Amino acid sequence: MMKVIDKLAWVFIQDGKLLAVRSKGKELFYLPGGKREAGESDEQALMREIKEELSVELVPSSIEYMQTFTAQADGKAEGVSVKLTCYFADFTGELLPDAEIEQLEFLDMNDEAVCSVAALVAMRWLESKSLLNSKNT
Repeated sequence: MMKVIDKLAWVFIQDGKLLAVRSKGKELFYLPGGKREAGESDEQALMREIKEELSVELVPSSIEYMQTFTAQADGKAEGVSVKLTCYFADFTGELLPDAEIEQLEFLDMNDEAVCSVAALVAMRWLESKSLLNSKNT
């Protein structure tokens, strides 16, 4: 049986680069977000997770579904995949790493080596839509 970790992710692009975060003790960057708690809508869960991780408030009226991706889960056994439901959204406040987040960076396709598999799948999709800088731009 395939195990799927169901996660929500916030996609924020600035100057052709994607906001990515790295947890304490981890090497790879991934998209900010996390798992729903019981009874939460996607929007509620995403807003809570982003507030916990990055200290900013997502603007509810700006939350817009982007795409859903499935990929091998970072640091998990073979066959454990992560389903990433991605949303665009505007925010208010200042982006600051909080809770388990050690670092936040804006990455593009030149940074593939430091990204989780799921983040890369999302990045390739964004690149195909010309939303993300390609390599060596």
